[in-house]
Amino acid sequence: MQLFVDTAKLSEIREAMGWGVVDGVTTNPSLLRAAMEEEKSESLEAHVREVCRLAGRGRPVSLEVMGLKAEEMVGEAKILYRKFNPVARNVVIKIPVCTYTGEGRLEEGLRALKELSRLRIPTNATLVMTPEQALLAAKAGARYVSPFAGRIDDLVRSRLGIPFGKHDYFDFGFLREVAGIRLEGAVERRQEGPGGLYQDGELRALADPGVNDGIVSGVELVRSTVKILRHYRFKTKVIASSLRHPRQVREVAEAGADVATVPFSVLKGMLRHPKTEEGVRLFSQDAEKAGYRELFG
Repeated sequence: MQLFVDTAKLSEIREAMGWGVVDGVTTNPSLLRAAMEEEKSESLEAHVREVCRLAGRGRPVSLEVMGLKAEEMVGEAKILYRKFNPVARNVVIKIPVCTYTGEGRLEEGLRALKELSRLRIPTNATLVMTPEQALLAAKAGARYVSPFAGRIDDLVRSRLGIPFGKHDYFDFGFLREVAGIRLEGAVERRQEGPGGLYQDGELRALADPGVNDGIVSGVELVRSTVKILRHYRFKTKVIASSLRHPRQVREVAEAGADVATVPFSVLKGMLRHPKTEEGVRLFSQDAEKAGYRELFG
């Protein structure tokens, strides 16, 4: 599995690339705004050029469009690709899979993805919240699809009234276990036949604990997306996105994601463990006592 760093901060990209394990960068307008404010960049264009340069040739950099209509998105994509791809031949254009906000047309994102595929401009279908959206984006020719795992975790927890912080791990396995126990108990208390049980709203709610059309977590969203695209042999790669905890990275890797894109803080968290730190301290102390330095003289 590849790892992308989800940031527009030049300092973080520079350090992450120095680790030798990062394969690309994802950005969005919010990340660019925050990075420019923190790093006091005066020119957005110069900042984006430096992001592409620091990522390096062959390491994809996702840059997002601003428009909401297909023609606007295609036009903006051409400009971004023309301006920034020559820096390191690594630009991928992020297109929202659906730009509908209560008005307008539903399919603008798909139309933009299809046209950019025809033009051979690589795309990353972003804001994917369902496997169905991912399937449509893949059929439209997206090179990548980005299911937003963290935002689905937020949605499920909010609907269930579970308090959480942005970087809290969501133990969806425990939620499924609890829901299964409650469902089994509820079925045992009923006297109806299968037809009556099927129509029981309480039982059906227990069978879908995430209140999200059968997808109980972001990791399950990624797993389902991977399963569908692999089954039909799409070339589209799955970028597990909106990851906020190191354990999520493990779980999307187990689910078969092609890429995990993570904030730099999560990348650092993947390295840390108290027993590793303890072991380093003890080995260092013992090496000093054993006179190890003589070996390197």
